[in-house]
Amino acid sequence: MSEEIKPSIFRRLFDRVFPKMPDFFTLLTEQCGQVAHTAGLLVEFMETGDAKVGLSIRQDEHEADRVKIRNLHTLNEAFSTPIDREDLYRAIIDLDEVVNYCKTTVSEMEVLCLAPDKHCLEMAMHIKLGCDALSQGFARLAKEPAGAAADADSARKAERRVEKNYRRAIAELFVGDDYIHMFKRREIYRHLSNAADRMSNCANTLHDIVVKMT
Repeated sequence: MSEEIKPSIFRRLFDRVFPKMPDFFTLLTEQCGQVAHTAGLLVEFMETGDAKVGLSIRQDEHEADRVKIRNLHTLNEAFSTPIDREDLYRAIIDLDEVVNYCKTTVSEMEVLCLAPDKHCLEMAMHIKLGCDALSQGFARLAKEPAGAAADADSARKAERRVEKNYRRAIAELFVGDDYIHMFKRREIYRHLSNAADRMSNCANTLHDIVVKMT
């Protein structure tokens, strides 16, 4: 009987001194999937202007907060991590910020009584493509870091396309004399640009992780 107990006691002591490392690769992959889902809803909203889709985005933002808090708590409690702690923190926060800007975009469009236009849709589509690239990159980071680096590049390219669309949208917007509309619409374009900027930050973090792993 004592022989059966000893391994169990030893295992408990070992786990207490050397706790199991959390699977941050899976945690980040799950968070990326949440962000990509929200970005998909953003595209749908820009295609349809459907208020129900806007509500789904706001609900997604609450779920994204839950995932962010879970990941931050896991990071704070972890004895050791397979990825640099600072990189993990940056990834968790910036991924959440992408969702926040998606929600802010939709909420302010409703408050300001603005319908989606072609520029909003184009920017949303590129944000979605970039988020999909990030999701794929973090999913294969552990086993295929070279592929993850290529995905990071794809996400950065998507951000640059958003910025090109943003500048084109602003140039077209500031023609005429309806200044109230100009300033309201510019706020929306800026939120989309900020979402893309946070997406690019995530891509940079992903690439930094790859460099440190290889």
